[in-house]
Amino acid sequence: MSLRNRLLKLLDDGDFHSGETLGEALGISRMAVWKHIKALRTTGVPLEIARGKGYRLQNALELLDRNSILAAVAAPTRDRLGGVEVCLVVDSTNNRLREQVHSGLSSGTVCLAEMQHAGRGRRGRRWVSPFGANLYLSLLWRSPVGVAALGGLSLVSGIALMRSLRSFGVTGVGLKWPNDIMASGAKLGGILIDVLGESTGPCVAIIGVGINVAMPQTAGTTIEQPWTDLLTLTGRRRLSRNRLAALLLDELLPLLAAFETDGMQPYLEEWKRYDMVDGQAVELHLPGRIIAGMACGIDAGGALLVDTGDGPRRFASGEVTLRPTA
Repeated sequence: MSLRNRLLKLLDDGDFHSGETLGEALGISRMAVWKHIKALRTTGVPLEIARGKGYRLQNALELLDRNSILAAVAAPTRDRLGGVEVCLVVDSTNNRLREQVHSGLSSGTVCLAEMQHAGRGRRGRRWVSPFGANLYLSLLWRSPVGVAALGGLSLVSGIALMRSLRSFGVTGVGLKWPNDIMASGAKLGGILIDVLGESTGPCVAIIGVGINVAMPQTAGTTIEQPWTDLLTLTGRRRLSRNRLAALLLDELLPLLAAFETDGMQPYLEEWKRYDMVDGQAVELHLPGRIIAGMACGIDAGGALLVDTGDGPRRFASGEVTLRPTA
């Protein structure tokens, strides 16, 4: 564990700690403590400084911890993992894995971060990623089947996320094709997949998951759509992001292996249970045009089916919004 991680671990109770006490615990001077505090604040970590009291994190929180996650996952999951890295601050967890694809990272490698300063959503949108508030997790998956065979990957990943949320005690949540996690019309999370490789040869998929756990209202003011978080949905005062990460990996890794062999077909009925747009009047936003019609589920390749009046049409990409009712 890096020195700054150790420093934050000492502060994660939300209480004030003097520079002298922190320095003694870390084996560094008070001035060195101050320099590290200053550097962390510069990156956006919400640290408070009070004369005569010392330093504290503005909110008590459970920091992400590699050993805690590894201890919480099931034994078969641990065998499938290629490695787990927890970062304080990255541009994005997807980007960090992408930059290391050719360095020999094994399939099942996971990157998590406390904060992203360039988190990405679909269509280049910014994913708001304040420090210690949410779950930002990416998984690298090496597949021999090729890009063309991975249609539906984001949908299967969504199913894994729904299963993990259910195990976490979260109800009233559904999926909006292709990769949004929704609750009562508000966005709870999303999935972003980067695929590298040939259409018919070996490829690499980087599956990024963002879940709002305890989003500060001040951070959420820049989000351009209704949003919610797990604290709001559950009514709990604190939630373990380490446990949530472990539950997600327990569901995602075996599901990816099965999907690689069986495709989307075995999961169509489960997707239908979570589908929040099936049977709804929708608009599908495509480059340069909008398709209006009635959503009627997905096909075995994970494409959205929309009845535009002449029977269902298949769409492999696009952004869905519900049409307002008269």
